[in-house]
Amino acid sequence: MNRQTILLVDDEQDLLSLWTLRLESAGYKVVTAESGKAAMGIFPAILPHLVITDLRMEDMDGMALYDSIRKVNKTVPVIIITAHGTITEAVDATRQGVYSFLPKPIDGRKLLNEIAKALAVATVPLQNSEENTWRQHIVSQSTIMEELLAKVQLVADNMSNVLIRGESGTGKELLALAVHKAGNRSEKDFVPVNCSAIPEALMESELFGHARGSFTGAHKSHPGLFMAAHGGTLFLDEIGDMPAHLQVKLLRVLQERTIRPVGSTKDIPVDVRIISATHQNLEDSIKEKGFREDLYYRLNVVTLELPPLRDRREDITLLVNHFVSLLNQQNNKKITGFSPDAMKILLEATWPGNIRQLFNVVEQAAALSTTPLIPSDLLHHTLKENPVKILSFDEARHEFEQSYLVRLLQTTSGNVAWAARIAKRNRTDFYKILNRHNIIPSLFKN
Repeated sequence: MNRQTILLVDDEQDLLSLWTLRLESAGYKVVTAESGKAAMGIFPAILPHLVITDLRMEDMDGMALYDSIRKVNKTVPVIIITAHGTITEAVDATRQGVYSFLPKPIDGRKLLNEIAKALAVATVPLQNSEENTWRQHIVSQSTIMEELLAKVQLVADNMSNVLIRGESGTGKELLALAVHKAGNRSEKDFVPVNCSAIPEALMESELFGHARGSFTGAHKSHPGLFMAAHGGTLFLDEIGDMPAHLQVKLLRVLQERTIRPVGSTKDIPVDVRIISATHQNLEDSIKEKGFREDLYYRLNVVTLELPPLRDRREDITLLVNHFVSLLNQQNNKKITGFSPDAMKILLEATWPGNIRQLFNVVEQAAALSTTPLIPSDLLHHTLKENPVKILSFDEARHEFEQSYLVRLLQTTSGNVAWAARIAKRNRTDFYKILNRHNIIPSLFKN
């Protein structure tokens, strides 16, 4: 079984060594960093379950490190330790979300206690753990997806309804299945239904069932999808397309936990967890009277936002290799992958159709390829779009600096002295940087 990982950050090497020994002897895997910047360099790679950091460190102190961590992962608990702590600092830190604030000298038993409590709510998945079969269909190595899957673990055992939002093709049904598999209903059925694919006239019967003789052709009773999901999970995909009169009936089911089949006079209790999904903006639909506001709040107890593929490009290579492996098994082929030029095209594409489009492109290319390594020319007719250029390091730095300086001068209304103080540069150096980017401060004055 994989051990839980703790990232230990302190600028005193002796303390790092001491606490590494103690924590490892307690059964934890410990990764150390001697500064906040070093910690942020390794954080995305190791995805720790817990961070323990000193407060007072040069360059980046413990609170600055906490803020940086929160920008990439909002669920990992952070414990801050200091010899210089004050009550005010402790209160401020915990108000901002720091899990715990402990003064030095550290009581070993108390720290292990705090670690155990923090890890009880830590939710970063263990990539190779046998316990994580719930996420086996989700192929990812990106931080943004790991944070999302951490939230899945948090809500998996709750009865709270979940609304999954995301563009078409991002994999909303797979995420819903992961929520089901990670929870205590995993042994029961997961029943998916696409609300936009069922004819409106049949949807009520499909969802709630019907009694024998309730309408022409109803020769026998039909239990419906709610009953099929009893004890498990019902996934309502494209919930924004549900007709208005059925929204009323669904709201009643969520409130009463009972269904009434078409043509029946009796209510039947149901035990179903509802996960819904949409690519639409339901808030706009509410304003346009296309979706009920009361139903929206019933469904949207917990929101999971699936990122588009363009925001998780680090997953593209992994997904491509996964799809190639699947297609080789299905078609008895021996494709080894894509050429470097072809992979560059895949990495730079905009992917408006997200993962569904990526699979389609890989499938077409694999079907047409006469060589084990798929060449780039098989992609040109498939991806008829302008690629997103991945900048070089120097280009990206120049673009960032220029954008930063413009925003800074807009904020200070062209006041160079003020802007230099915010940027922590002396005025002479700051003017040199502005000249390098051809920025004229006077243009920003009110």
